[in-house]
Amino acid sequence: MSSPEHLPRLFIPLDATPGPAEAGTSCTLSPAQARYLGTVMRKKAGDPVRVFNASIGEWLASLGEIRKDRGSLTLTQQLRAPSVQPDLVLAFALLKRDATDMVLRMGTELGVTHFLPVITERTNTHRTNPERLEAIATEAAEQCERLDIPTIAEPCPLASLLGAWPEGARLFTAMERTEDRGVTLNVSLQQARAGDGLLIGPEGGFSDTECRALLARPAIAPISLGPLVLRADTAVAAGLALMGQSLRSAQD
Repeated sequence: MSSPEHLPRLFIPLDATPGPAEAGTSCTLSPAQARYLGTVMRKKAGDPVRVFNASIGEWLASLGEIRKDRGSLTLTQQLRAPSVQPDLVLAFALLKRDATDMVLRMGTELGVTHFLPVITERTNTHRTNPERLEAIATEAAEQCERLDIPTIAEPCPLASLLGAWPEGARLFTAMERTEDRGVTLNVSLQQARAGDGLLIGPEGGFSDTECRALLARPAIAPISLGPLVLRADTAVAAGLALMGQSLRSAQD
């Protein structure tokens, strides 16, 4: 048998594993998973795969019979126990389709647990395809070997995000040219703790009106991501890398 890390790795929804997970538990494959394993990967009954979700952790499993659009598997050995991950909340202005896809993919790989798409004055699009974004996040989680799938909220206006932000939690906000607005930067992402969030604006940045509204909120902690003006998706990656490191350090 191949070493486990080289086996196909699939996310199994909670309802696919009724009852407690233990050796011998049967799970149902989705039609897409059955087609992938049977048609693309050429797997057959008895072949090993890895499956995971936040509730059961990660398991080695043996494939049952696979047909064109259905199949099953049986759990055989737990490889990793469930573990609690620190909440990492990313609020981001919706971008064009490819850039939004990149934010979902990179954010999942960098540990985001909650994606909060935001509509701003300079947002390029106001719509998302929830099924597409969920598929991107799931595929990224399978690839990067995390145990959970991040949640993805419906897009909401920036004002609604600010109004609903939980009391006591900070929202670190990447703001460009703060010196022109007389803003003092006295916090950094190294100070982030569980429950805090990161807000990244659209290409072109927040409008002056939005900046004033943001700075009037006590939860907002304006930050800089360096002296250069970054693309929005690059800013997401830079901010999450710093914030994720801080949250993991606080957890240890």
